[in-house]
Amino acid sequence: MKLSFFGADQCVTGSCHCLEVNGKRILIDCGLQQGRDEVSNEEFPFAAGSIDYLLVTHAHIDHSGRIPMLIKQGFQGQILTTRLTAELLDIMLLDSAHIQEQDAQWKNRKGERSGAPHVEPLYTIEDAERVRQYVTTCEYGQVIDLCPGVEVEFVDAGHLLGSACIALELTEGEEKRRIVFSGDLGNIKQPIIRDPVHFRGADYVVMESTYGDRNHAEAWSYTDDLAKIIDETMARGGNVIIPSFAVGRTQELLYFIREIKDRRLVRSNPDFAVYIDSPLAKRATTIFTGDLHGYLDDDAMKLVKDGTHMFNFTNLRMTETSEESKALNEDRTPKVIISASGMCDAGRIRHHLKHNLWRKECTIVFVGYQGEGTLGRHLLDGAKSVKLFGEEIAVNAQIVNFQGLSSHADRDHLLGWIKDFQSPHPRHVFVVHGDREVAPYFAQTLTGLGFEAHAPQYTEVYDLITNTQVSPGYLPERKTKSFGGAKATPAYERLVAVGQMVMESIKRSKGRDNKSLAKFADQLRALLEKWES
Repeated sequence: MKLSFFGADQCVTGSCHCLEVNGKRILIDCGLQQGRDEVSNEEFPFAAGSIDYLLVTHAHIDHSGRIPMLIKQGFQGQILTTRLTAELLDIMLLDSAHIQEQDAQWKNRKGERSGAPHVEPLYTIEDAERVRQYVTTCEYGQVIDLCPGVEVEFVDAGHLLGSACIALELTEGEEKRRIVFSGDLGNIKQPIIRDPVHFRGADYVVMESTYGDRNHAEAWSYTDDLAKIIDETMARGGNVIIPSFAVGRTQELLYFIREIKDRRLVRSNPDFAVYIDSPLAKRATTIFTGDLHGYLDDDAMKLVKDGTHMFNFTNLRMTETSEESKALNEDRTPKVIISASGMCDAGRIRHHLKHNLWRKECTIVFVGYQGEGTLGRHLLDGAKSVKLFGEEIAVNAQIVNFQGLSSHADRDHLLGWIKDFQSPHPRHVFVVHGDREVAPYFAQTLTGLGFEAHAPQYTEVYDLITNTQVSPGYLPERKTKSFGGAKATPAYERLVAVGQMVMESIKRSKGRDNKSLAKFADQLRALLEKWES
């Protein structure tokens, strides 16, 4: 009875863990690495055909994005998840496959000019379409006999529609163990979905730690705060650009904006236009209006029972084609544009940033976690300019980090969740889904509270019978940090440091005689012209 760690180990994305029980191998999640996280997406540290079952906590790509690749490489087993996660997977994996194909085509066009080898996508749309034939669904609270010695139960994680914590009862010979995988734990008092379920006990817990080192800001009036941002931007004649994950976060925003419009909180433009510029978000929103019994919180259920559409308000428009998307930036009428991707590393949002970042009357509102190395994090860290589509774009727009919106539990709520595990008290807690600086820190916090805990490393193997580590694993070398899209090699970082020295020298030169300043400027110009030639 062993547990292996194959993703999201001292990093946030790429969730993948493997249980071995009675000769069967059970994978929990099969996610795509994103942002600065270190492990290559192109290969698994195990044979795909050796996996018998895959349990999926929820549909976000960092938990599900390599499922088509798993099947492509030989998986022939059963995939088990909740009904609504299965519905979301249908659209999200197809969208991901489309991105994989587009990225490969772009690299190959570029590679033809340089003689680089041909690149294959991680998987294709055809691969993604094959996933559904392996999927079996269940509802919250339903106990499933997965295979001899293994019972599985999915319970509400409160993170995304259909998201789940997974509890497994394991029996091997005379030995019995209960293990709980948190998946991504949701924030409390979110719109639409319910709060996370708490457990009474388990022998082992694998839990996330995305916000294990901090609490969310005290911003409980989402509608009032968002309305103020929109009102002030509209009054300036600018656009509000919101990078947003297409599934979950976009629907929450629509829920808030419906209330904002109902209460007429934007006085400068009460009937402001809202554009959802994401075909994936459009398709996901239709799922959020389907059969949601057993998945919604009380307030959302009241709206459904009253016949009110959760996202129904005037001047809401959904774009589908790239031509419709481009037209948004040609129309100077102030508007709200919600577009993917949430971390600004791909998708239509990059075009909207190109056309709006330089405009001081506009506002860019971040409503979700921004991973290390992503364009979103770069902007939040105070970048003065960024490179988009080969063009340097000044950052003049107002940048807002709307921390009141988060689909992840913060530090206090993570601690509240794990503290309820008392009967039995966990023998060990494995802390995953946290940055390299965060996961070990949160594990130390748990140790101080009386739990035995640590942050596993990639490929680590743990024996659940003896409660001992079998193999320590390792931490992959980190990808270099990016500066405005360029990879920060040591030489590049040295160049940046010298550039900062030059700027300091220029500042100190104020007041010197004009002849010396002109000579210094000419020398710098000559050097730059030589470098750029």
